[in-house]
Amino acid sequence: MSHDGRIALTKNGPSLSRLVFGAWRLLDSAARPDAEAVARLIGTAVDLGLTSFDHADIYGNYEVEAAFGAGLTCWKGKREEIELISKCDIMLASDNRPQNRLKHYDTSAAHIAASVDRSLANLHTDYLDLLLLHRPDPLMDADETAAALAGLVKSGKVRAVGVSNFTPSQFHLLASRLPFTLVTNQIEMSVLKTSALTDGSLDHAQRLAYAPMIWSPLGGGSLFTGKEGREARVRAALAAVAAEIGADDLAAVAIAWLLRHPARLVPVLGSMKPERLAAMVKALEIALDRQQWFAILEASEGRPVA
Repeated sequence: MSHDGRIALTKNGPSLSRLVFGAWRLLDSAARPDAEAVARLIGTAVDLGLTSFDHADIYGNYEVEAAFGAGLTCWKGKREEIELISKCDIMLASDNRPQNRLKHYDTSAAHIAASVDRSLANLHTDYLDLLLLHRPDPLMDADETAAALAGLVKSGKVRAVGVSNFTPSQFHLLASRLPFTLVTNQIEMSVLKTSALTDGSLDHAQRLAYAPMIWSPLGGGSLFTGKEGREARVRAALAAVAAEIGADDLAAVAIAWLLRHPARLVPVLGSMKPERLAAMVKALEIALDRQQWFAILEASEGRPVA
């Protein structure tokens, strides 16, 4: 393979599988999977090397974690063979959270602690390998939030802490109050959304030597369904590169484009189809050269680099 099967998020921090299984869409199909079906999906993911599973308390209208946890109780593997990741602080207006009158954020100590306890119960586990704050909260009291996160690590309920969708300055504010290192920032990036290349996000990751996780690495599927000029240009560029290297799946080339970046990006795959996961994992066998990488970037931006 061109890439190792695992990656350390920081020098002395936790490691994840090189590609992560994203559970966001677990309950999106009309026929909701039962526990045995979820267990089979977990087993398939692990067999493909996807041992890290990305969750958030809000996924599936607050129902994905419990459905996944039911599957874990049927899965024949061992807890220590996988990594469970979850996020908290987004508060959705939902029938499952009737106290939320509108969507907002909550990084209070009480909410973080309660959310982690619910995640642990839903997932039938004693600890999370990684907890992320899901979105920056303009009302975050950095001292209070950091104390809550430090307490969860000290208690053993959480092994490591990171953030999601934070700017570098928001990252630094929280990090300045913590007794340990934030191990990642999960951000959006794909061949269709390249702003992280220039907005400082990936510079920040390289400067602090943490591996950023990447959500929506295929543009939420719009890479293959979108009708706009950008999507068509990028599909053509991916197809041209695929033909050059003998790859048979454009999604794998799109994932390989992310893996080529020196910031050590960790894509979170969103498909629930075993055959699609197997195809995307082939990205680990693809090594794009510099000009192939830039050809895809040029197609996305619609112009040569300056």
